[in-house]
Amino acid sequence: MSPVDDTFISASLDKTIRIWDLHCQNCQGLINPLGTPLCSFDPEGLIFAAGVDSKTVKLYDFRAFDKGPFGCFETRFNRVCDWTSLKFSNDGKQILISTNGGIIHILEQTELHLFSCYKGISLEACFTPDSQFVMIGSEDGRVHVWSTESGMKVAVLDGKHSGPISALQFNPSFMTFVSACSNTVRANVFHQSVVDLQLDKLLETMRLFLLFFYNAFSTDVLAPMS
Repeated sequence: MSPVDDTFISASLDKTIRIWDLHCQNCQGLINPLGTPLCSFDPEGLIFAAGVDSKTVKLYDFRAFDKGPFGCFETRFNRVCDWTSLKFSNDGKQILISTNGGIIHILEQTELHLFSCYKGISLEACFTPDSQFVMIGSEDGRVHVWSTESGMKVAVLDGKHSGPISALQFNPSFMTFVSACSNTVRANVFHQSVVDLQLDKLLETMRLFLLFFYNAFSTDVLAPMS
């Protein structure tokens, strides 16, 4: 789904990418990326990336997609599994590639080189709003947090799920995220009781947000009635 309007893109097993508008019944554009694609918009809705045959990333200008990709990059890591999704970070500088083989790849958008590789059973993943961490849902119902800067695991959060986490998404504006398994959906807020390892940067961001919220509303909410 475009982050700026009612258009969206779909990738199909017929090896096509289609452009759609929620207000129209028929597709508004058709792309043949020459392989089985995955696709995702960047945060500004101006560019979308297509992962093709789990080995190539193609970048398209949404305003001129009919002219073909303006960038095409072969990834440099060995293919040991299939890609299952592409996601841009909020700053637009990184692309997260989820796979069906317990590996998560982080690519720098401008260079498209292998940035980091997160091994283990992973089912769903997303960036935090500040683009500094990746949240990875796992088969044990917990959420594993990795630093995109160091490539190290920094925390494990108890998702309290009875089964594998199949969906995970962070709120783009607040310090909350939603995780889900086949029979449970949970909204989670970061606080120290659920952090197994220290998340100093995330906790500091949350503290500043809460301080801002308190200062913004305390005058109206807490002031004594006259």
